[in-house]
Amino acid sequence: MTSTDLSAAVPAPVRWWRTFGRLPRIMGLDVARALALLGMVGAHLGVGGLVDGRSSILFAVLAGVSVALMTGRTQVPEPHMLPVLRLRLLGRGAAIFVIGVALEALGTPIAVILTVYGLLYVAAIPFLRWGATRLLIAAGVLAVAAPPLLAGLHAVNLSASAPGLDLVLFGTYPITVWLALMLGGMALGRLRLDRVRTAVWMLVVGVVLAAIGYGVGALAESQGGDDTATDSYSSYSSFLYADDADAGMYGVPAEEFDFSGKVCDDWGGGEIYCYADGGDEILVDDEGELGVDEEQSGWATYPTQLAEMQPGVMMFDALVAVYPHSGGTAEIVGSGGFAVVVIALCLLVTRWLRWVLLPLAALGSMPLTGYSAHILVFLVVAGPMAMPFDTSEWWGWFSLAMVTAATAWSMFFGQGPLERLVARAASAMASGARASQGDTSGVSAPASDASEAAGAPRP
Repeated sequence: MTSTDLSAAVPAPVRWWRTFGRLPRIMGLDVARALALLGMVGAHLGVGGLVDGRSSILFAVLAGVSVALMTGRTQVPEPHMLPVLRLRLLGRGAAIFVIGVALEALGTPIAVILTVYGLLYVAAIPFLRWGATRLLIAAGVLAVAAPPLLAGLHAVNLSASAPGLDLVLFGTYPITVWLALMLGGMALGRLRLDRVRTAVWMLVVGVVLAAIGYGVGALAESQGGDDTATDSYSSYSSFLYADDADAGMYGVPAEEFDFSGKVCDDWGGGEIYCYADGGDEILVDDEGELGVDEEQSGWATYPTQLAEMQPGVMMFDALVAVYPHSGGTAEIVGSGGFAVVVIALCLLVTRWLRWVLLPLAALGSMPLTGYSAHILVFLVVAGPMAMPFDTSEWWGWFSLAMVTAATAWSMFFGQGPLERLVARAASAMASGARASQGDTSGVSAPASDASEAAGAPRP
């Protein structure tokens, strides 16, 4: 009997326990993805605290690591490899974007991150041949410059809102902020992550970054800076409706509301939405029709409205804001450092606790499936646009169910269903380029990278 026959005779669960998570796959990254996913689920089930905001940032950094692993690992890809690699990332990003739109259509209050993540895979394409040093410099420049510039633009356009702007710049997940995190992750992916020395250095650097970011944020809070930031540059939440939900208020009784200086719209169903009139004078003509005094609108009032926005204050606050989903430089540096610490610890711990952490690694190998599943479960249990659960019990039981289901699936079926779908989309997108080149041997990712990327995409 050949060795192949003997291997086939071993039950699938036994083979899985023996081989899953071993090199060339980097098990520590899978465990880190699982922690990020469970943290995001906790944020959506009302647990909050440590996981709020930090989980999505950990996802972004891990997405950058995955891009590096899929495009050469420690080696920058050669120019002749780029057509196929670019198309693979384009196909992967498009598939993730479509899945994100489908999840948004379910009507849950969760701000689905996958649409922005799909765009990030495309935005990473121009940086594929950059080395770790250049990627780190670019990530640092974006982390420092993007938040205040974005805040300044938000002031100059008087908080204009539009679908494109909200998706890319002013929503819960501004792409300029998240691109900095992805570039940082790509830099990490260019390192030898299988070495203990690399993980130790990552741990030290992550602690330093977290201390700087959170230290600046704490100093700003002690001086009242973060309160101003919350007022002048809206904080966001991974729940779409929860901008001002910290106090548990989702509406104000009419008798307790000051209507002076407000324009109100009755949307029916007992809901009235009011907003400041921006200085426009509301007029009523002889026939009772509402109108606006044109002399008090447009460019005539722009300087006053811009001054009221306090762009200088907004830009400064964007530098020091550290609260979850603020998109501030301090949050990017602090929570980015926290993410690096988590990844480093996972890389170290899995070297000695492989068997214990295998179920977590199984979940981390299919994060897109797990992320989508938790939104579907939220919809079934809570209903459309429901309030977040205010208990950790749901989180505990659902986390256990996710880990158990992912372990069983990985044992018997391997790659997660949505991961398999996205991989096929990426392969189909790149098939034309491979055919035109005639020889695929020099343009596909190395086998070790393809193995590690099997768990992608990373939500």
